[in-house]
Amino acid sequence: MTIPIRPSAKDAIIDAAFQILSGNPGASLSEIADRAGVGRATLHRHFAHRHDLIRTLGMIAIEEMEGVVDVACKTAESYSEALRLALTALIPLGDRYGFLAHEPIDDDPEFRATYQRQLDETRDMVEEAKREGAFDKSVSTIWIANAFEHLLYAAWESVKAGHNTHDQAADLAWRTLTNGLGKAKK
Repeated sequence: MTIPIRPSAKDAIIDAAFQILSGNPGASLSEIADRAGVGRATLHRHFAHRHDLIRTLGMIAIEEMEGVVDVACKTAESYSEALRLALTALIPLGDRYGFLAHEPIDDDPEFRATYQRQLDETRDMVEEAKREGAFDKSVSTIWIANAFEHLLYAAWESVKAGHNTHDQAADLAWRTLTNGLGKAKK
């Protein structure tokens, strides 16, 4: 007989906070404690203030996202392939991306610098993929990088809602990013 292992209270709080705050940034700490199955006192023992929880979540999100991208892209033979592999690897972490997109954490210099570095790395990969011919060179790198981020979020939402499998969502997001949705009119 296998006995399920209950996550620590801190891990349960972190998981609950990601789930709730990625869709509702204004959620209360009480809602997070309820979802985690702990009392507010337990939540406050681990995170004295909302800001402490938010900062911790931001750093975890960035570290986890960087970790899966590093692993996924190790075997990539081009920047285009690395972007596709990164997109596919990041879909399961959509709640992390959703959290980062909705929570204002800009007041923390360490977080801001780390997040900016991550954005810069994505833009660098897009720029190199443009040089490889994956994207139209007349389309700005910023536009493509933003589309990448929004398609990542759309893919995660699609999987979360049960509309697509992970692989289907990854394929649709990549096809949309590289081919668009229709024929360009000249």
